[in-house]
Amino acid sequence: MELLREELRGWKRWELIWLGFCIAVIIGISLWIGDTLIGIICAVAGVTNVVCTGKGKLMSYLFGLINVILYAIISYNAKYYGEVMLNVLYYLPMQFYGFFTWKKNMNTETHEVKKLKMTAKGRIILTVIIAVMTVVYGIILHLLGGNMPFVDAFSTVASVVALYIAIKMYIEQWMIWLVVDIVTVIMWAFAFASGTDSIATLVMWALYIANAVVMHVKWSKEIKKRKI
Repeated sequence: MELLREELRGWKRWELIWLGFCIAVIIGISLWIGDTLIGIICAVAGVTNVVCTGKGKLMSYLFGLINVILYAIISYNAKYYGEVMLNVLYYLPMQFYGFFTWKKNMNTETHEVKKLKMTAKGRIILTVIIAVMTVVYGIILHLLGGNMPFVDAFSTVASVVALYIAIKMYIEQWMIWLVVDIVTVIMWAFAFASGTDSIATLVMWALYIANAVVMHVKWSKEIKKRKI
């Protein structure tokens, strides 16, 4: 109960409005278009997850767990095998790792996780890793017959890196998420155009774009404030 109370503390009005807006947009558009129930639940859990991650709350991993399982099913139906493997083999276990890592690094005053910033060297290394692994994984997905293999590969590789540094509490995660979100929106737009029932998933990723910008600004301000 104490953990639950800590998770509900410290929310600013604009953060609650932003979360409510994201959920309302997904449910509204999904019901209007006629998306599946699994798609709606997945998308709602997803946007709740990223907003809570931006807030620095442990509950982000609970919603992340729900989103991961459902998103893997949706991706499998759309033949985005890179997304399936990413979620089942990496995102799923990382939800537990992330939860316990963040639990050890919570700010007792704000009840939020600490926010950190990488060095220039660290950012360069991350960029090289993403570029090299995208090419390698893209070739593998092409041989498997997946749709848009190199786009799928980039989304997968960059997401692996972004989640890892998110768990390590680095602000750079938001810039990587921004690029991943844009690429993934394009990917799901093609899926929706081809007749896949994925409007909730498409809207979810579109909201991720906005959230990445909002949370990068939020984290930047908090990091600068802490250094003053």
